[in-house]
Amino acid sequence: ITKILIKTMQEDLELEMAQIMFKLARKNNWGHKYDRVEHFKRFINIDKIVKELSKIEWILIYKKSDFTGISLNTRCKKEIIEFIERKMPHIKGMVD
Repeated sequence: ITKILIKTMQEDLELEMAQIMFKLARKNNWGHKYDRVEHFKRFINIDKIVKELSKIEWILIYKKSDFTGISLNTRCKKEIIEFIERKMPHIKGMVD
């Protein structure tokens, strides 16, 4: 049961990652065009996800004096889109 619970939690986290990246992609937040992290407050694990995606360089973090901005890394665009479409198959072809 513990292994099933851990797997489910990981799948939920990956879906939330895909949703956050889809929102950024939909708003064309690639490279230096960033959005404020506070606009993603509905995502429960936003801080953990930003940290994880930053580690693998899929998200770029912009620390400003009064807010933190995030955007998708254009160098990883293919991998990001593949990940989003794998976790959210219903939006296949909607990300570019």
